[in-house]
Amino acid sequence: MTARTPRTPRLDLISIVTDDLAASLAFYRRLGIDVAEGAENQPHVEATLPGGLRFAWDTVETIRSFMPDWAPVSGAQRIGIAFRCADAADVDTLYAELTAAGHVGEKAPWDAFWGQRYAVVKDPDGNGVDLFAPLDQ
Repeated sequence: MTARTPRTPRLDLISIVTDDLAASLAFYRRLGIDVAEGAENQPHVEATLPGGLRFAWDTVETIRSFMPDWAPVSGAQRIGIAFRCADAADVDTLYAELTAAGHVGEKAPWDAFWGQRYAVVKDPDGNGVDLFAPLDQ
């Protein structure tokens, strides 16, 4: 019998389950994620981010096709998604663009005590998406 070497899992994929795939993809495209044109017509979509991490979307119907009793989590959001912006001004600009496009601003840009310009906007499924940049840039 040989000793097994412990393995450390590597974070490879972040996935969102969405009610409206087209709206979700449009939102994340505005944040710079390169999603193939026509992906809105697929039941599962993936995009590889710089550095190799994958971001994916599934529709509620897709999940229920193999887990019929599945239901989305209710209540408060349990995971955070944060996008680093080029600088503090970019946080303000991107927040303004997203809210002007109809996305709900949860927290307008502010200078956080931990040294970052920070803002939070909701994606089409109600997930808070943080926008930030270090203030010393």
